Amino acid sequence: MDKQKGHSTVMASNVPHLLDPPGDPQPGDLIEIFRPAYQHWALYLGDGYIINLTPVDESPAAAVSSVKSVFSHKALVRMQLLKEVVGGDTYRVNNKYDDDHTPLPVSEIIQRAEVLIGQEVSYDLLGSNCEHFVTLLRYGEGVSEQATRAIGAISLVTAAASAFSVLGLINTRSRNRPF
Repeated sequence: MDKQKGHSTVMASNVPHLLDPPGDPQPGDLIEIFRPAYQHWALYLGDGYIINLTPVDESPAAAVSSVKSVFSHKALVRMQLLKEVVGGDTYRVNNKYDDDHTPLPVSEIIQRAEVLIGQEVSYDLLGSNCEHFVTLLRYGEGVSEQATRAIGAISLVTAAASAFSVLGLINTRSRNRPF
């Protein structure tokens, strides 16, 4: 475990030899869940429960493995058991923004989270995703490295497409030039 960043990866089954005791989630911790195609984020409330965003039109069980939430514009704030949300995937405590952002007092984090349970909220992959949601609860500011990387990738693709378009235009003009 990286004690500075609070990282520890464990399976949901909590097999004793996989646990790193300092990595046990504490109330207010950010939980990063590794899905096959993306990372899902939750906030640990205590007693095995987390708060997280799930698709509005799906049951909690179906939402566990759904990628549909990535394309939705609405999400439902749910309190669920960490082990049920993780399923067969892995997770880690990841308070990676603590170096740059001061966490709110745990009691305030939990109070802010509990007020939102059952609420429908806006969801946007790039501007208001599950990582933004839990960091907003923990720090009072929504932060998402995932979204920043996605925006960077989109910008890179757009720039590359523009460059190829300009190169194609230049190449076309040079071929159409009379000698």
